[in-house]
Amino acid sequence: MAEPGRTPALEIRDLNVYYGHSHALQSVNLRLEGGALSVVGRNGMGKTTLCKAIMGLVPVASGDIAFAGQSLIGKSPAEIARLGIGYVPQGRRLWRSLTVDEHLRLVAMRGGPWTVERIYSTFPRLAERKGNGGAQLSGGEQQMLAIARALLLNPKLLVMDEPTEGLAPVIVNQVEDMLVRLAGEGGIDVLVIEQNIGVACAVADNVAIMVNGRIARIVDAGTLAADRDLQQAMLGVGRHAHDETPEPAGAAQAQAAETAPSGPARIYLSNPSPPTRWSRPVPVRVIEGTARTVTDLAEVRAGAAAHARAGRARRTGRVLVCGTLDTKGAELRFIRDVIKAEGVAVALVDLSTSGRPSGAEVPPHAVAAFHPRGISGVFTGDRGSAVAGMTEAFARWLPRQEGVAGVIAAGGSGGTALVAPGFRALPVGVPKLIVSTVASGNVGQYVGPSDIIMMHSVADVQGINSITREVLGNAAHAMAGMVRGRQGAAPQIDRPALGLTMFGVTTPCVQAVAAALSDDFDCLVFHATGTGGRAMEKLMDDGKLAAIIDLTTTEVCDLIAGGVFAADEDRFGASIRAGRPYIGACGALDMVNFNAPGTVPERYRGRLFYQHNPQVTLMRTTPEECTAIGRWIGERLNRMTGPVRFFLPEGGVSALDAPGQPFWDPAADAALFRALEETVNRTSTRQLIRVPHNINDPEFAELVVRTFRGFHAAPRLRTAGE
Repeated sequence: MAEPGRTPALEIRDLNVYYGHSHALQSVNLRLEGGALSVVGRNGMGKTTLCKAIMGLVPVASGDIAFAGQSLIGKSPAEIARLGIGYVPQGRRLWRSLTVDEHLRLVAMRGGPWTVERIYSTFPRLAERKGNGGAQLSGGEQQMLAIARALLLNPKLLVMDEPTEGLAPVIVNQVEDMLVRLAGEGGIDVLVIEQNIGVACAVADNVAIMVNGRIARIVDAGTLAADRDLQQAMLGVGRHAHDETPEPAGAAQAQAAETAPSGPARIYLSNPSPPTRWSRPVPVRVIEGTARTVTDLAEVRAGAAAHARAGRARRTGRVLVCGTLDTKGAELRFIRDVIKAEGVAVALVDLSTSGRPSGAEVPPHAVAAFHPRGISGVFTGDRGSAVAGMTEAFARWLPRQEGVAGVIAAGGSGGTALVAPGFRALPVGVPKLIVSTVASGNVGQYVGPSDIIMMHSVADVQGINSITREVLGNAAHAMAGMVRGRQGAAPQIDRPALGLTMFGVTTPCVQAVAAALSDDFDCLVFHATGTGGRAMEKLMDDGKLAAIIDLTTTEVCDLIAGGVFAADEDRFGASIRAGRPYIGACGALDMVNFNAPGTVPERYRGRLFYQHNPQVTLMRTTPEECTAIGRWIGERLNRMTGPVRFFLPEGGVSALDAPGQPFWDPAADAALFRALEETVNRTSTRQLIRVPHNINDPEFAELVVRTFRGFHAAPRLRTAGE
């Protein structure tokens, strides 16, 4: 948001650009006060020309472009860049012969907040690939490098042309998150040219729609994201075949009830201290600062009951057999027939991109219609982009289906990668099974935080033979058994679920907190090994957790330093999205995890290590790493809208970080705490709390419990007669 009286970061007035006799930009008027602004439009509408005009790459016929009040007309691209405008062009434009590190050090400028080291901490993948040339990077890695190259100029304005074009969905999410963080930090204003409406609406409050070389209108991002008719009218996207069914009577009212505002309640006291006849009026800031926030656990219980009803619906639904019937038709139909013979309702979902008819109950075009660009985003004529498009469409289609009792698939690495994102989108508990040729190796990239079952196919999934008949038959019988086992009433929910993160070196603390709260809450402990944190946050997103106590945030250490238990870029994202109270701590931020000693990267030789067991080696974080960790966590805490209490245990952040223990390093802890305090925008609701105890001291656990009780009133439990 722009400050009152501030000169606009970018102002374009009556801009006209021609290519020969073609009028590419026609009296364009655009104003970026500050923060982020997205520009969307179909191909050929003039979006890239607008970027090139700003950067001085095409001649301007008339009009003006002003950056921070200074006209750019007539200046060369180099002069414009030196004024403080960074440019991420469409197509990345990297040097094939230069390594990642050479790209970055070639443009790095001293004295700014963005350094090569910060780039590597922000994009750990680039750190891993620093010695690779530009031509040896994947599309996502190339886009990271293009963005990093622009950031190293420490610009005041960043102009990005189609930053997510051609990227895999997981990379798109990472780029989107980074753009949101850049705009929220306030140091860099961002102009994003984008065709992906979801990304455009996520990164900016307002979206300019470009039609035939003009800015047709500027709309609120939330309005555009929710208005499919407007998307269809202005951009030609939005409504597809699956959207045309009329809503039943009362559906609108039901949807309104479901989306009604909810969350923690603030309790204000007009007189925080008992008044006397001489008392002066209490200032508003004092009343706000002493307000108490309480989560309505009746609301949480109602939400859990709704999930239980949905679970019962799935138990009485049908199994979906998913895959590419043009290449795995015989195998998938064999699975279908075995499940059907067991008396379980079943249907085939065809994810083929060849266009051949298959006779499946759910044909490919029905799934493809859920792609953000409709079926044209899937059936592209190019196999690679078609499969990527179907993967995204299936991940959007599957969680929207009612009555899914279970899902099963069979295939090689390609077929596994195609179905896995959709399977992961289903709630925990719905049976998910993939028979795969890759199931005997590392399957973390496919399973993620979900409860997918991977079964090794032994032989390739190619035809029905003596091996595949046994393996596929076992898989089909297992699916039928899981579905039948889930039939019947859901277990009674007597306590709201509470998620806690724990490591071996924070076990005493977490056990004490769980014991103190176990009478009122169903305490679910998650091992903070990267997957554990993602699993907890998935359950939070699914509405299955009433709250979390995130005492062990160690996964961030591995994300920053390249350990084996790394979080992803969405760590803390569930709490950001939920808007509920968040309680966290610096648990085990003193260590990076590696496997056996021989697996430690060469660059870390000579560091302080502790062998936890023969297969786990711990490395003490340095003050520099702790600073990067503190800044990363602090930036995520700043994005939380609910109350935040984050504890800084001055007596040590783990069992190894205590006086006389191997990782006791007050200087490193001080760097961590200082970085958090310098980064977090502290308010009456977002607080960092220094505690003069080790994280495993009883006093620390008692303080955490008291703080949690202040936010979450104890629920009234059901009695046997109710």
